[in-house]
Amino acid sequence: MTLSRRGLLGLAGTTGALGTLGAVGAAPGPAPHRAGEAADRVRTGFEQLAADGYALLAGRRVGLVTNPTGITADARHLVDVLHADARVKLVAVFGPEHGFRGTAQAGDSEAAGRDPATGLPVYDTYGKSGQELADVFTAAGIDTVVFDIQDVGARFYTYIWTLYDCMRAAALADKAVVVLDRPNPVGGRRAAGPVLEPGYASGVGREAIALAHGMTVAELALLFNAEFLAAKPVRLSTVRMSGWRRESFFAATGLPWVPPSPNVPTPDTALAYAGTCLFEGTNLSEGRGTTTPFEVVGAEGVDRRWAEAAQELGLPGVWFREAYFTPAFSKFTGKVCGGVRLIVHDRAAFDPVRAGIGLLVTAKRTWSGFAWRADHWIDQLTGTDRVRKMIDAGAGVEEIAGDWAAGLERFAAVRGRYLLYP
Repeated sequence: MTLSRRGLLGLAGTTGALGTLGAVGAAPGPAPHRAGEAADRVRTGFEQLAADGYALLAGRRVGLVTNPTGITADARHLVDVLHADARVKLVAVFGPEHGFRGTAQAGDSEAAGRDPATGLPVYDTYGKSGQELADVFTAAGIDTVVFDIQDVGARFYTYIWTLYDCMRAAALADKAVVVLDRPNPVGGRRAAGPVLEPGYASGVGREAIALAHGMTVAELALLFNAEFLAAKPVRLSTVRMSGWRRESFFAATGLPWVPPSPNVPTPDTALAYAGTCLFEGTNLSEGRGTTTPFEVVGAEGVDRRWAEAAQELGLPGVWFREAYFTPAFSKFTGKVCGGVRLIVHDRAAFDPVRAGIGLLVTAKRTWSGFAWRADHWIDQLTGTDRVRKMIDAGAGVEEIAGDWAAGLERFAAVRGRYLLYP
């Protein structure tokens, strides 16, 4: 790295406080801001870390778990910023599903190699856990794992389980973990949907949390460490944001949006995702291969009756309208599909999980071609076989939601112990 490159990349600074070993300090005062920048925007965990001169990382050999969403408020990548700063010893990068640079599609990752911009070694974490991942950390020569990835708020989005796996592996390898917090883009007012049952644990849900957890990654890290990793907890530090509130959707943060995966191009996609991703467990398209994945769902041969039936449910905050689309890849490639487009008109009232269940219920009732995936992937997505069986038995949305209510209430009580923001 040349001095000129260091000068160009520099430091993203604001005023804030650090949380160490899970404890969180209060910000000492208003954060300074650049000309033209909203004074009341959210400051991410990374900005708070930088404002403190990276004191939490002093003398440590750091490995950063991140992807294209690991950016500063002015859209520079954290790997570039940290590598250019002599106060941080960044020695390795770890990529999740889709890869560090985000080149891989769903269910895939990037091979290990070197980052061409910095020359740092890049390791693939996707699909690795336990001792295998612990050995990767040891081979990388790090003593501290730093996690900074934008989540979307759904249990089956794999990045939170990358965090979980990294925490577990770091404990096995005697490494510390630092989690830099970012907003939950769909807000954090409440949890929703069924809680995962242990028999349905998988890579899209390792532990018993709600389908829409309503937490940030730092809050989840605290919960994971205390509730699920208590037998061998990791040395955990969390660096909280400033300016984020639980009712805030991403548009209110003032931060730039980078697609956290190829099929979540916008915050509106994230809003629908926790419900419509359930269609991965069916023979219908969840909109992959279109410009609005997860906002449209359908299949070849579906007609207007599905949208009409869904609209008649009267679910709050959302309208369902007839839609047609032709996926460029994934299910029904090059075929004209009929289906439904979700239009969320009241984000605060909208419950994506109930919307997804409503669409499943009405799809089965109105389209004779409806089928579950043969491997019952829907059970891994919902975290139970109850949803599938109740839909097959003809249950409605409220009956199905009532079935998971007790488990959700118990999770909400546990969740409340780890919330960091008002």
